[in-house]
Amino acid sequence: MAQRYVRIQTHQGQVYYGQLCLNRDVKILDAPAWLGGQVTEMVVAPDDYRILPPCSPSKVVAVGRNYVDHVKELGNELPQEPLLFLKPPTTIIAHEQEIVYPLQSSQVDFEGELALIIGDRTHHCSEEEADAKIWGYTIANDVTARDLQKKDSQWTRAKGFDTFCPLGPWIVRELSAEAKLQTYLNDAREPRQSASVQNMVFSQAQLVAYISQIMTLLPGDVILTGTPAGVGAVKVGDRIRIEIEGIGQLENTVTTAKV
Repeated sequence: MAQRYVRIQTHQGQVYYGQLCLNRDVKILDAPAWLGGQVTEMVVAPDDYRILPPCSPSKVVAVGRNYVDHVKELGNELPQEPLLFLKPPTTIIAHEQEIVYPLQSSQVDFEGELALIIGDRTHHCSEEEADAKIWGYTIANDVTARDLQKKDSQWTRAKGFDTFCPLGPWIVRELSAEAKLQTYLNDAREPRQSASVQNMVFSQAQLVAYISQIMTLLPGDVILTGTPAGVGAVKVGDRIRIEIEGIGQLENTVTTAKV
């Protein structure tokens, strides 16, 4: 099994980066691994921590309409270049935290996605250089208020509500080019989304290179690479599970907004 890199909070409130062991112990690092963090002698037992989102990025850069079948299901035209938008870092929540259904919306959709973690300062890099800038991979849910996305002239509100970017549960360094992404709703045995990550319109290297021509990517930043066909609405109480081969699964439940 690939090494899994986590970010945790102890019951005493300390936040650490670490390596997850098979028995769920966490070997603590002295810094984030992408900044050269090394294993220390400190080990935290499974009952003594909770999982946090695996990184704390300066920004989340997301890509829309990056799978042909998803473009078709929404009735849009295939983009000629990557379609970018930003999700605030405050949208990020961890595995098993709750997605809050906002009062302003009547249609909230799930969007299972592969997320890239940037490991080095990236500015005006080429496609050939881009692969080396991707430090690792995790799972994301680009939760979207679809009705507000259609209503507004841009996507900030629809994509930017607090809790609208579940991320995790951990980061792996390598991923098969043919890894399958699948999204399940509640206890359904058949996935709502199922596609290989190689079916992207723009490759991972193309995305990193393109984004770096616009904005500098910093270590720990996150790129959401787009969602395949099968996105759908959720309601309060629904449980969304996104699986990517070679990474694991990210699961979150939808809850009602507190007035």
